[in-house]
Amino acid sequence: MSAEADLNPELDLVLERFVDVAPELVFRGWTEPAMLKQWFCPRPWKTVECQVDLRVGGAFMTIMESPEGERMPASNGCYLEVVPNRKLVFTDALSSGFRPNAKPFMTAIVEFIPKDGGTLYRATAKHADVETKNSHEAMGFFGGWGTALDQLVELIRCDFA
Repeated sequence: MSAEADLNPELDLVLERFVDVAPELVFRGWTEPAMLKQWFCPRPWKTVECQVDLRVGGAFMTIMESPEGERMPASNGCYLEVVPNRKLVFTDALSSGFRPNAKPFMTAIVEFIPKDGGTLYRATAKHADVETKNSHEAMGFFGGWGTALDQLVELIRCDFA
C-alpha cells in the first residue's frame, strides 16, 4: 500500500519528485551507511555517525554535526517496514527492538517507485499533532529533504556514472 492512500494534510508532510536514477541506487543510498553519511543532511552540515540495521525492528540512527562542530543528539529510530529497492518505513517513536522512545517526532515513509527509467521518490513525514508537523515544516522539511535528495542523486551520478 502506498503512503499516498493514507495522507492527512493536517499532520503529514510529503516531498515527491522524479529523479533520473534507478530506484535500486536510491535505495542503496538510504541503506548503506558509507553512502548515507555523504548526503543525508544539507551541506555544510554533516552526518558523522549512522547505524542501519536493515530489518523490521532494526535500528536506524543518525548523528548530525553543524559547520561549527556542534553535534546534535542521536536520532534513534526503528524500521517498521523494509521492502528492498521500493520502500522504507521508520520511526523515532521506537528504537531498535521496538523499545519506546520518550519524545517521538515522526514516522517516515520513503518510497522508490520505478518510473520512466528513473525513480518517483516520495518521502512522507507523519506527525502526531499539528504543532509537530508545523515545527518540522518551519525547520525546513521541504528545503532540507529536497537538498539532501539532490545530494544523493549527485553522489549516485558520481559513483555509478
